[in-house]
Amino acid sequence: MTESIFILDGGRRLPRADILVNNQKPGLFSRFSATQLGGMAIKHALEHTAVDQGLIGHVVMGMAQHANRDSIYAAQGMRRRGGLGHDVPALTVARICGSGAEAIAVGSEIMLAGVRHDKKRPFMVVGGGESMQYPFCLFNWRGKKVGTAIQKYGPVDIKGLPPGAHLQDALLMGLFDPGAKMAMGNTAEELGRRYKITREEADRFGYRSQVNAKKARDAGWFDEEIEPVSVVVDGAKAPIEVKYDTHILEDVNLKKMARLRPAFEPGGIVTAGNASAVVDGAAAMVIGKESDVKKHNCKPLVRLAGMGVASCDPQIMGWGPVPSTRLALENAGLKGQDLDWIELNEAFAPQALACIKDFAEMGIDPEKINQMGNAIALGHPLGATGAVLTLTCAYALRRTKKRYGLVTMCIGGGQGIALILESVN
Repeated sequence: MTESIFILDGGRRLPRADILVNNQKPGLFSRFSATQLGGMAIKHALEHTAVDQGLIGHVVMGMAQHANRDSIYAAQGMRRRGGLGHDVPALTVARICGSGAEAIAVGSEIMLAGVRHDKKRPFMVVGGGESMQYPFCLFNWRGKKVGTAIQKYGPVDIKGLPPGAHLQDALLMGLFDPGAKMAMGNTAEELGRRYKITREEADRFGYRSQVNAKKARDAGWFDEEIEPVSVVVDGAKAPIEVKYDTHILEDVNLKKMARLRPAFEPGGIVTAGNASAVVDGAAAMVIGKESDVKKHNCKPLVRLAGMGVASCDPQIMGWGPVPSTRLALENAGLKGQDLDWIELNEAFAPQALACIKDFAEMGIDPEKINQMGNAIALGHPLGATGAVLTLTCAYALRRTKKRYGLVTMCIGGGQGIALILESVN
């Protein structure tokens, strides 16, 4: 019989910080690379998890996009910055928006397959980190003359650029899917049309996300999962402590939301008020097989009861959580009505609402979905989101004394991923 995989108590995430402050100044985490963010999450997860670091045999971290100079080293840089030794290997996984959840799945599969599992160091750090401070890119320039030399590597002297040369924003490029021939926001509009979702419904959903997130923050429900980060803002004498996700609105107002312009299509229903916030973030946790958890007297938080990955038409990429959740439920031997807590990533309100309509047919109660808000209020740091939501769900199950939770999200290009957690407390 296959052993179960457990997530240990002690996993931590960073606050999610907007990539811009008031849409004008550099975001609070703009000073950190993806490896720095992931390293902080690993460091704090290891501090709070009661397991000897000498028993950590591998690191698997998700990251969607290379944003900084050291991003190519990704999980290896996060491992090093997290305080683990050079003898611990590290793997970066990339399933775009599902990368953080994929890291948990891949780490579990390495353990269960046993082919590459280190039995002497049987525990593993998994999670994800993402700096959404994506660069501007200059294409088709290598090999061109700059001054008296041929430009091969290193910085480009902008004085040597010909008239009409331009940069492209890697963030905007990444949010356009050539397979679907449309941007991610337009795929949400397409789901809105197919499911007959109105602008008013989308705004109400965004409003609900903000209200639930503020309520959860004020009640302290995020406290056991978040590790505050001290940031010295340029020119400041004292650091700022970032304690909570920065996109939560203090005075969300439906009338103001209704006045926001459509972001992607004339007459569309997706706006800045009902779409996910663009933020930087990271999360990490320790996982282990049931026999090793018992052998080393570790404290488990949840059992991974089921997983599912599915694909769909890229023009409705946001629908991916529906088939992936069906598969995860089947693999766990559960039905929708068995779920007590659901974290459905809110890439866009119409995308989430379309999934919720189909979830209802599976027996999943809409009121159990995103009870602490989600990406509209809290943000979506692509490669980290799956790990962040896993921690939120796991700690919520323990706090509310519930049994089963679902973590699921859509994935650019037309996929979905889902994890089912079972509380052991």
